[in-house]
Amino acid sequence: MRSMVGFAKVTVAACVLATLGACTAQYRTHGYMPPEDELSMIVPGVDTRASVEDLIGVPNAAGVLNDSGYYYIETDVRQFAWQAPEIVDRQILAITFDQAGVVENLTTYGLEDGQVVPLTRRVTRTSDGDIGFIKKLFGNIGGLNAADLLGN
Repeated sequence: MRSMVGFAKVTVAACVLATLGACTAQYRTHGYMPPEDELSMIVPGVDTRASVEDLIGVPNAAGVLNDSGYYYIETDVRQFAWQAPEIVDRQILAITFDQAGVVENLTTYGLEDGQVVPLTRRVTRTSDGDIGFIKKLFGNIGGLNAADLLGN
């Protein structure tokens, strides 16, 4: 009987510890922000895209308009129990280049500098979605001409 009571106490204690452990906030870091000592080695007007990649690594993202810049993004996310993850900090390093590919400017932005932009996933529907598989498969049969196949 004593062993049963001892087992029940240990089980209850384990459940309480597991519950308390699940209620602690967990932090994760996504992305990469180069350290300040490496950033100080980049000289605007001298360094190029290649030298920036050699010094601090390949960027997380690059400008899509004429290769306008490199972006290094680091985000700290807090997850607490059942709640949705919350972004607690974000640092963005923007390195812009001139037309010759030489560093023009280095700018750092924080979470306080921006606004949250909700991302939506939109699906573009095509007219093919209404055509059945069999119709697609046999759709061109009536358009074939034997003379065209023989090359006459």
